Amino acid sequence: MTQKTLADTLAARETIYVNCAHPMCCRSTKLDIQALIDRLGADHGSMHDDLVRLFGCSKCKSEGRDRRPVFFTCIPDYAGQQRERNRDWKPTFA
Repeated sequence: MTQKTLADTLAARETIYVNCAHPMCCRSTKLDIQALIDRLGADHGSMHDDLVRLFGCSKCKSEGRDRRPVFFTCIPDYAGQQRERNRDWKPTFA
């Protein structure tokens, strides 16, 4: 099975958010994929198991809450997909 890398995520123009799972917080932050590539390398995995150990909620830590695991939300490039789908479309008037 091929593993999705940070380079694949950047090339697909996907947006990834890291979210705090603590019910009193639920903070969400958009990740800078290019900064992650600069730090971890382009061939580093971009799936949950590859990234989860790298992140923790700084707000919960500063407020003394117990550490909860984070989770990720991946948003595809819907506008790019729509452009590709409609690139050759031409209206027909009958």
